[in-house]
Amino acid sequence: MQRRTLLHSASAALTGLAGSTLLALSAPLALAQARRTPPVMEVWKDPQCGCCNDWITYLEKNGFSVRAFDTGNIAARRRLGVPEQYGSCHTALVGGYVVEGHVPAADIHRLLRERPVALGLSVPGMPIGSPGMDGPLYGGRRDPYHVLLLGRDGGSRIWASYHQPPAGAPAAQQPANGAGTAAAAATDRDGRPWVEAEVRRVDRSNRRVSLRHGPIPNLEMGGMTMVFQLSESALLEQLQQGQRIRFSAALIQGEYTVMQIAPLP
Repeated sequence: MQRRTLLHSASAALTGLAGSTLLALSAPLALAQARRTPPVMEVWKDPQCGCCNDWITYLEKNGFSVRAFDTGNIAARRRLGVPEQYGSCHTALVGGYVVEGHVPAADIHRLLRERPVALGLSVPGMPIGSPGMDGPLYGGRRDPYHVLLLGRDGGSRIWASYHQPPAGAPAAQQPANGAGTAAAAATDRDGRPWVEAEVRRVDRSNRRVSLRHGPIPNLEMGGMTMVFQLSESALLEQLQQGQRIRFSAALIQGEYTVMQIAPLP
């Protein structure tokens, strides 16, 4: 009886040791597997925005898995609490943080690694030379910009800076890029510059238009293909796919909007 008890105890001890050994061996494997799994990022954008698609492709090459929603980003930005002054053409969510605009992948990885108390990151506007805004269309141009860490109180601070000129260097003259050029002296009746564009697609049911356009100086936007809201339904009558036009634009309630349209001179 005593011998049987000793054998049972020894067997139980060996079983426990084996279980502990397997657990110890499996823990590093599980950790390695977790590290190999790319972070999943949700992105809200317009389906016709070429620079948004380029940014997503860039992220997928730099360690992220992306789930894109082609519904526009205005509602997502408001729902996630991003103030309009930090807005851009797409809004994303990853690891509990908001990512607004053309933020470099390295800064997002750092955000997820350091996990500061914050709303997320933003690159306001659409600076040329940022990821997704750096294709051949821009001829190698690199405009200076900051990546901002957004506080939950509506404030921000600089998280990273790119393409900054040396201290004391004169500002470089920015060349025109894109499908057309904005005539500096030619403005609409409200003083906004005219911009040349090609109409790529007209969405009459949603009062939106996709334009391949030149630089828009008042929005600090480079030439690209972009979807705009129309300020009024009457503008739809002036738009046909493939047509070349002049237009003026503004940022209205966080959305890039065509304000006026005119025929090319």
